[in-house]
Parts: sequence; structure tokens; C-alpha cells
Amino acid sequence: MNLRTPVTLVVAAATVLGLAACRDSRTDTASAGGADHVRIMVGGIDKVIYLPAKLADQLGYFKEQGVTVDLATQQAGVSAENSLISGDVQGVVGFYDHTIDLQTKGKCLESVVQLANIPGEVEMVSPAQAGTIKSAADFKGRKLGVTDLGSSTDFLTQYLGQRQGLHAGTDYTEVKAGAGSTFVASLENGQIDAGMTTDPTVAQLVATGKGKVMLDMRTEEGTTAALGGLYPASSLYMSCDYVNAHKPVVQKLANALVKTLQYIGSHSGAEIAAKMPADYAGSDKSLYEKAISDTKSMFNSDGKMPADGAANVLKVLSQFSPNVKGKQDSVRLTETYTTEFVAKATP
Repeated sequence: MNLRTPVTLVVAAATVLGLAACRDSRTDTASAGGADHVRIMVGGIDKVIYLPAKLADQLGYFKEQGVTVDLATQQAGVSAENSLISGDVQGVVGFYDHTIDLQTKGKCLESVVQLANIPGEVEMVSPAQAGTIKSAADFKGRKLGVTDLGSSTDFLTQYLGQRQGLHAGTDYTEVKAGAGSTFVASLENGQIDAGMTTDPTVAQLVATGKGKVMLDMRTEEGTTAALGGLYPASSLYMSCDYVNAHKPVVQKLANALVKTLQYIGSHSGAEIAAKMPADYAGSDKSLYEKAISDTKSMFNSDGKMPADGAANVLKVLSQFSPNVKGKQDSVRLTETYTTEFVAKATP
């Protein structure tokens, strides 16, 4: 499978900067043709956990709603959120937990479409370490890969360790391993002993024998066992100011994404893969189809935040996040997500 390289990310970042130079994304939503125009950064556009963003575009659902959507990509969610805060884009498809983390810094971001109720992340172990790293209790003294420091994989890795009484920096070392080919190389070359990643990287590692699954959060059962409950993850989040000022545009985005979620639920991995850009599958189409099949159950069908989901995310972050720990009682969860638009979605 031909996983994306950092070159793609540089091009995407340059595209976003060029767009930002032409318009202030926090105020302008109109394209030259008069249609609504939105720029969205995805925390890894070819990751299956964020598949609904590109799939909606491929299916023509954004166009059907009368909105032009420019999708760009960053390798990690923390980089994507920075693009939103700086005003380069108007929305991010990334993990919901960033809205809580940033509220403690005085930033108001809210999930307007909750795409998944679970992370879809997998802790992979190198074959050489599989016999000794069998659970998070074995993290002590290890080098653990995360997408980036401050990313959601960082949050989740720290929580898994915390549940075993282990702490990052003192009991184990977190290493920025990126995603896709950079993660594969880090695991293969021994730069990390284990690490957290998603499909299609998981499918490639298993198929080539370069990695083994230690912990699987692609199912509700696996997520509950690992985290003590659901962990709403992939979402479209935007600044509260933008949402309040552009409700008709946000409604169109919600309509398109909810329709996409319903498409995912009613089609096979092979059918979905056929709608995606050919280069996402690379040279192994069947492996890409399997990656989608293995992960697609993580997506919900209505875009709504699950009951108690946001509270569990706050519970996880409050255990270790320096921004949230000790401040959890002041976090206003109702301001970190809204169901206003998905409740009225008309796919």
C-alpha cells in the first residue's frame, strides 16, 4: 500500500497558506460563483478514521448542498487545530477531545457533526517486542509512538499508561512517529517498541508481518475495555463564533456528512473504497478495502454525540492533560459540541 509521504502534507499546507492569503477564513464564506465556500483541514485525509470528509466530496454531497469545500491535510490533529485557531481554515475534521483541551485555554470550539463514537485507534507492537508487551501494564521502560506530542494519540497513550500507574517521561518515553509510512519505518527500525495508529496503516503492518495488534479501539467493546466507556473521536469541529455567524453553511455541511454516514452504514468496504481516489489504495486495492471494512463500524449513523460520551472524554483528559487536570469542574461540556445541525439534517 502506498501510504502518503510528508511531501503531500507540505503541498497541502502550502495550498492552505495560499488560500488564507486570498481570504480571511473567519469571515468569508462566499466563492466567486456565489456558492458557499468552506476550507476544512483534515488530521490525515487518507486515514480511514477521517474517511467521511473525502467520501462526502467524492460522492458529490457537498456540491449537492450548494457548498464548495476545499479539503487540505495535516499529519496530526494538533497541527490541524492550529490551522483553525490561526484562521487559515474554517473547520477541522479531527478528534473531539481538542475542543475540551482548548476550552481550558480560552478557545471556544465545538463539534457540529460527531462522526464516530470511538477512536478507531490501534496500539501496534513490533514483532520483536510482541512477547513482552502484551498490555499497557508492559509500557514501563518502552518507547511508544504517537502521531505528535499534544495529539489525541498522545492523550490516549498517556491515559492507557495512567490506568496502570505509569507516567509519560518517567516510566516510558513518547516518540513522535507520525502516521503512515513514517510510523511503519519507526516501528520497523526500532525507533519505537509500540505505538498508536489507524487504518490503513494497521492493515499494512498486519499483512506484512511488521506489526501485531496489542489493543484495538476500532470497536465499542475494545474501546470500553481500554478506556472505561465510549470515546467520541472523529468529528467536524469549528469555532463557536463561526458557527453562530454562519448557521446556514454549517447546516449544509451537516446535511452532507450525515448523508455520508448513512452511505457508509449501508455499503461494503469494497463499495466505499471504489468511491475513493485510486491513490488511497496504492498498489493493493484489496488491502485498502479490508482496512475500510475493519474500521467502518466505528462511524455512527446520525452525527450525534452519544449519551455520556463527552463526559467520558473529559474524565480521560482530566487524569493527565496539563491543560485539563484540576480544571475539569470548570469545563462547560455543552459548549464543546452541538446537536443543533445534525438534528435538523436532511440528507
